[in-house]
Amino acid sequence: MGEWIKLTAADGFTLDAWRSEPSGTPKGGVVVLQEIFGVNDHIRRVADGFAAEGYLAIAPALFDRAQPRVELGYSPEDGKQGMEIRARTTMDGALADVQAAVKAASEAGKVGVVGYCWGGSLAFMAAARVSDVSAAVGYYGGLIASNLNQIPKVPTILHFGEKDKHIPLTDVEKIQQAFPQMSIFVYPADHGFNCDARASYDKPSADLARARTLEFFADKLR
Repeated sequence: MGEWIKLTAADGFTLDAWRSEPSGTPKGGVVVLQEIFGVNDHIRRVADGFAAEGYLAIAPALFDRAQPRVELGYSPEDGKQGMEIRARTTMDGALADVQAAVKAASEAGKVGVVGYCWGGSLAFMAAARVSDVSAAVGYYGGLIASNLNQIPKVPTILHFGEKDKHIPLTDVEKIQQAFPQMSIFVYPADHGFNCDARASYDKPSADLARARTLEFFADKLR
């Protein structure tokens, strides 16, 4: 369903991206933002899943500025490597690459952004700083609570796990207090609950969050 393509950011940087097309006329575009494990098999399958729902899905390789072609697994060693590579990225560079993906996805109409883990934080930031985004969804973004000065300009929803050791519920409460009109959902699950390749995968929570995400995009990307 998908294939690798090249995107060019406004500063001239070229990055890889996974592009997955729907079988019929697209309902809109969805930009899928990676975890710290790169655009690996799981993220490509997530993009393919949105394409199966009728969206043109593009997952930009946001680590390319630091290290190209990163595809990690979920071992502790992979996690350490992913954190090290993420530390060599910049927010400005990542958002420039998100902007390039949004531009590419916009050929299908309105564009939503959805991200997981690090990508969940980037989805929140994209709602505030990336143009031509119509809606944003963030899954367990750990940097959101420390960036509450960034105000989303488009409808945004967030998903968190109440058992997440990386994101305490006090952080979720801070976000709720800062944005009382935002829909923020908390699930009986751990960090990474959407990823079926991780031990923390929680199918009931993942299915419910996906249903809410698809309903949100169906409404906002019309």
